[in-house]
Amino acid sequence: MNKENFSEMIQSMAREARLASLELATLPTAVKNQFLHDLAEALEAETESILEANAQDIAQAEAMNLSAPMVERLKFTPERIQNMAEGVRQVAALPDPVGAEIERLSPPRGFDLRKIRVPIGVIGIIYESRPNVTVDCAILCLKSGNASILRGGKEAFHSNSCLIEIIQSCLKKNAIPVSAVQLIPTTDRQALNELLVQDAYIHCIIPRGGEGLIRFTVENSRIPVIKHYTGVCSIYIDAEYDYDTAEAITLNSKCQRPSVCNATENLFIHQNALAALPRLAQALIEAGVELRVDGAAKAALKGTGIPCNDAKEADFGEEYNDLIIAIAVVPDMKTAVAVINEKGSAHTDCIVTESSENAAQFLNSVDSSTVLHNASTRFSDGFEFGLGAEIGISTDRLHARGPMGLNELCTYKYIVHGQGEIKT
Repeated sequence: MNKENFSEMIQSMAREARLASLELATLPTAVKNQFLHDLAEALEAETESILEANAQDIAQAEAMNLSAPMVERLKFTPERIQNMAEGVRQVAALPDPVGAEIERLSPPRGFDLRKIRVPIGVIGIIYESRPNVTVDCAILCLKSGNASILRGGKEAFHSNSCLIEIIQSCLKKNAIPVSAVQLIPTTDRQALNELLVQDAYIHCIIPRGGEGLIRFTVENSRIPVIKHYTGVCSIYIDAEYDYDTAEAITLNSKCQRPSVCNATENLFIHQNALAALPRLAQALIEAGVELRVDGAAKAALKGTGIPCNDAKEADFGEEYNDLIIAIAVVPDMKTAVAVINEKGSAHTDCIVTESSENAAQFLNSVDSSTVLHNASTRFSDGFEFGLGAEIGISTDRLHARGPMGLNELCTYKYIVHGQGEIKT
């Protein structure tokens, strides 16, 4: 397909999505929720076909020698499909944000002035590997009254194509335009280039993937982009800590699913908590984690027989997406906070402490979209936050930050009811 054909195809998809978005803006909540319930049932009923399509992607990924973390992110299991269906039902149970009153104002003229939530319009989502994003983005956009154009990665093409067929079948069943959720039917980069210049029809772009994809999107888009470049998340173990809590949180944050953006990459330990390091390091090693340690941590592990590698300064700003963790000893919390704010990515960071005062100081000082006290970084997630799912995690400051659910997929407008007022 040549450039002109790509341009014509993407422009047509964008135009149809815009027309669909105008219908979705006034679609009754009951219709949207019925679509979501139908979709949840269809995903469960079509589990075998989804797994078959996914198996083609897994085989292709292995033939391409993709890394183990990338293959893990790509893989569906019956349990993950069930969780995906449950996420759809959770979104159906959430309040419809469209039309919700944000604020009622009292202007000097005395007329009725209200600020209400409305859909953004058309949202383009660009993502890699994880095919569950296809469903997450489709349901969140539709429930919030937005049309969506999805562009998945080549490694998940069969899975995404299968899911979009299921989604569009449920749209038809509920008399909703199928152009409300569209998947670009090619992974050619030229189609992405064309998508990023459709500012006449598309109102927002959300890229989900590696830093290279996100930077490419930002540099080439004529449409506003909501993003996070990397997920460099950290845990700080304070001087006033409980060991069992520290171990449980560290192992869960690092090992439960190391390939995702809210997995912990750094561990900072207060010098007065150094006695915890050998036992904690051994637990990490037994879980298959590679340790990269600074000089003070290496000295604390000397003679224990625990294998570790010397950490470079750059390691503390690295998103590994793998069973690797960088460990450093810090003299105080202020130093830990400074390093997190410098080396981290403003994504998710945690303090382990029994001191409520220290917890408050950390939570207020760390400049990240999500900060936690005595809880795993893996909870920085739309599903876990009760949002049903998420369309992404933003480390931006305008207009959304952290896990993005239904409210973050809306903008607002002012509604005025007058009684014949005129300006003089």
